[in-house]
Amino acid sequence: MFTVRRRRATALAIFSAALLAACSAAPVLPRSGGGSGVAVAVGSGGQPDAGDGAIPLGRPLSLDSEEPAITRLRPELRNALREAALQAGSDGVSVAVSSGWRSRKLQSQLLADATRKYHSQEEAARWVATPETSPHVNGDAVDIAGEDAMSWLSQNGARFGLCQIYSNERWHYEYRASALSGSCPLMYQDPTEDPRMKR
Repeated sequence: MFTVRRRRATALAIFSAALLAACSAAPVLPRSGGGSGVAVAVGSGGQPDAGDGAIPLGRPLSLDSEEPAITRLRPELRNALREAALQAGSDGVSVAVSSGWRSRKLQSQLLADATRKYHSQEEAARWVATPETSPHVNGDAVDIAGEDAMSWLSQNGARFGLCQIYSNERWHYEYRASALSGSCPLMYQDPTEDPRMKR
């Protein structure tokens, strides 16, 4: 009886130590934009960091941030987002970015993580593009943080040239100058329908 209790106590101690170690590890990023649940460690052991465009979970960036995830966005996208954020702010809505520009290293890590999560490259492709095709790598896309901001942009984004591109990614926005004089283009169901992803 004493041996069984000792084994249980030892097993509990090992489990507790492992849990404590896991909880104190580097923060993780939600990927592909806040909704897919793919995560990557930030700045730990060769993992992508802020210099690669990584933004820690739960700490979205304002559009005035000097982090590369914001500063390396294409100027027309960044300017449109700033204008939209000012208007949204006057409507009581805060606009922040959970993912912006990404390095090829970060994009590769996100794709590898999605492939592991979904156990399939085909399913991962519905959520995460390759480094060669991702508009994030070129600074052409952002993922918006927060339901209120996503809802506000879905109703008002076209006035600023900001368009949701994929119906399965409510958070993903890109700049489309043509939207300024009309409306946003029809959305693709997911990135696998986007001709840019077929390169």
